[in-house]
Formats: sequence, C-alpha cells, structure tokens
Amino acid sequence: MNILIVEDEKLAVRKLTKLLEETAPEFVIKGITPSIEATVEWISENRETGSAEPDIIFLDIELADGQSFEIFNRIEIRSTVIFTTSYDEYALQAFKVNSIDYLLKPVQQEDLQRSIRKFYDLTGNQRKPEMPALPANLENILKNLQLQQPAADYRKRFLVKQGARMMSVEISEIAYFYIEDGVSFFKNQQGQKFVVDYRMDELELFLDPDRFFRINRGLIVTHQSVTQIQPYYNNRLALTLKPTFEKESIVSREKTNDFKKWMGK
Repeated sequence: MNILIVEDEKLAVRKLTKLLEETAPEFVIKGITPSIEATVEWISENRETGSAEPDIIFLDIELADGQSFEIFNRIEIRSTVIFTTSYDEYALQAFKVNSIDYLLKPVQQEDLQRSIRKFYDLTGNQRKPEMPALPANLENILKNLQLQQPAADYRKRFLVKQGARMMSVEISEIAYFYIEDGVSFFKNQQGQKFVVDYRMDELELFLDPDRFFRINRGLIVTHQSVTQIQPYYNNRLALTLKPTFEKESIVSREKTNDFKKWMGK
C-alpha cells in the first residue's frame, strides 16, 4: 500500500511514520509534503510520470499555507483520505470529501489501527505483511521535508498556576514530567510540583528529544534528573531521580537501548 503524508510539523511526521512502521509495516511512504502547493505539485508530477496513485493520503487540515480542503478544489483526489488534526470542528467538512476517518493529534496507535482496519474493510484489500515498511529513499524524503520547514519549535517554557497566580517556568528549570491519577505534572529542580495541562503524548511532541526522554508511559526525564541507573528484572532499568520521585522509575524494556544511547549523548 502506497502512502502520502501531508503534514507541516516535523514532530508529527516523525510520530506518524513511527506509528505506521509499527502498525502497518506493509505500507510504503512514497512522499511527504508540507503544504497545499507542495501537495498539488506532488500529485500532478506523480500522475505525469504514470506512477500509481497513493492508496491512502494522511492529510493534516491546518497547513502553513491554509486549510488542506483547498487541495480538493485544485486537483482531483483519487486516493482514500484519513485526516489528522489537532481540532475537531472540521469533522463534518472532512467527511464530505474522500475521507474515511478523522484522527485527532497526537495520533494514538489504537486509533490508527482502527483507521487501517476500516480502510481494508471498505476497499476489500488484503493485508500483505511481507511488504517493506518504508522506501529506501525515506531518509532523503525526510531531509527534503526538513529543508522546506523551519527548525522544530520545541517548547521553551510552560505557563502554570501557583496558588492564585500564574507563572512561567523555563524548560531548563524542569527536572521531569509524570502522570499521577490521570493528571500530568512536572517537578522543577527544587522539587516543586506543578500541574501541566497536556497529555504525555502531547508533551513528548513538544519537548526537545535531546533534552527529554520518555522512559515509560507515565514518566519523561531529563539527563540532570537521573542520578543512578541500575539493572532491573526483565531487561529493564531502574532509575533514581533528583528531586526525589516517590514511585518507581523504570525504563520499559523496549526503550532500554534507546535510553542508554540518549544518556551517552
């Protein structure tokens, strides 16, 4: 299955690419475009060369040069469309075009799996897991996308409440983020605790991966917060954090190798 991703946020591209690789390894990403203009041009050139139409277009709604609905006014879209967006007010309009689903960002793996199942059910296609997940030139595609986009705009600070007042906390002051009873918090270097109004998946997109690492579903750490690393059963790692974290800080098995590389940077 051939895929076109239309997305102007590099972090969202990386996350969707990773989810597709894990969820549907038979999908081949043929192109990544960041704007209305680039998408219309890509589809036109693809047709001129006689290449097959993408089976699915993952289409962000809010692009740098306008809403992606404009693409449908400028060129015939023959592919199945799955919209991805941070906003839910466009759902009705999305289903007026070739869309079969509407995924809210940050895209969750279970939602993507549902969309893919829906695509196969509606088209009658059979899954072919032996096909390669990504084209050999994906690295070049991503580099080309990077040239067309500004540098990643990671969060530099968070606005939080302290009693009755609001205050801005610089990223450099944050030790780690964590989940407690379904609510996201962070602790600063002095051990003060603050509520942050984002889910962990959203925080993972906002934060510079050179500075922050998500060790499991409920904990994102910084280098300076890790004071000790010990082997843990089932090929995991146990961390000691500063300031003190009251729960276990366990690096999940699938992230152990990446965590070691990250700590060694």
